[in-house]
Amino acid sequence: MARKRITYKGAGVDIAAGDRLVRRIRGVALKTARPGLLAGVGGFSGLFDIKTLKYRHPVLVSSTDGVGTKLKIAFMTGVHETIGIDLVAMGVNDVLTQGAEPIFFLDYFVCGKLDVGVAEKVIRGIADGCMQAGCVLIGGETAEHPGDFPGGEYDLAGFAVGVVERDEIPDPKAIAPGDALIGLASSGLHSNGYSLARKVLLEVEGLRLEDRIAELGCTLGEEMLKPTRIYVKLVRALRRDYHIKGMAHITGGGIPGNLPRVLPEGRRAYIRRKSWTAPPIFELIRRFGRVSQPEMDRTFNNGIGMILVVAKDDAAGVEAALKKMGERYAIMGEIRKGVRGAQLVP
Repeated sequence: MARKRITYKGAGVDIAAGDRLVRRIRGVALKTARPGLLAGVGGFSGLFDIKTLKYRHPVLVSSTDGVGTKLKIAFMTGVHETIGIDLVAMGVNDVLTQGAEPIFFLDYFVCGKLDVGVAEKVIRGIADGCMQAGCVLIGGETAEHPGDFPGGEYDLAGFAVGVVERDEIPDPKAIAPGDALIGLASSGLHSNGYSLARKVLLEVEGLRLEDRIAELGCTLGEEMLKPTRIYVKLVRALRRDYHIKGMAHITGGGIPGNLPRVLPEGRRAYIRRKSWTAPPIFELIRRFGRVSQPEMDRTFNNGIGMILVVAKDDAAGVEAALKKMGERYAIMGEIRKGVRGAQLVP
């Protein structure tokens, strides 16, 4: 008896679906175009002419990241429109800490079976994040791995590339005792600590994502899907008028794990806890899970997504600029002599 012919689609990979997705997203990606783009989505690689940016001594800055188990919330709610913003934010905020202007972004979307509608929503979110950051979605990759993912699930990775003048790269050695620490507000959890948050809120406390929580003013699912803030345009505007000595993106590891990464040896950050009020989601997690404060500190951003180090004489000017822009911020503390690290004090 003749054997049945086996096709790639029969093995679980639908090339036609991938082609349909590319056709749908090409126009979405083009909306993010900026001067310098030579070739984007649809080719084997992207092309960007760095000379159009008119840098004297350009240095490329790169970062790669994902969004972790925040994806589980998108799967559970069926809301996929904003998770792409998180993906972009994690990369562009990282290159921003080197003073870089993000210029282009690439994504990697992998699933067991491609749902074109879901993938399109995710990539539209990525394009939205790129427009917020002022960079172009220059390319990406969509892959089907049959059998590797439960139905309806996928994973994401993002790759951000920026550029900075060599003599404008922040120098940690310039950070001195007396420098001020200014925290920029987060939108909530951002994209870190979700394994602990889900454990506490969904398993221990037994809440449902569709539950409306009075303290949050929205459903739990809406709160947990709030996109990570993209600080690019805000910080670049500040840097036009003020010298920002250092910038720390507060991600996994919290303030104690991230702020010391921009400090030189012999410099210690002292941060006053009472200088800002964390959004209610953090207090819910702490209370319901009986999570210790040190554990909260090294897991979550606790309401601060980016910390700027500025000279004491510049602090008032930066604060005035932030007020004028309507930004939420905190004058958190200062730099002192000591063992490199970050210490939170009452």
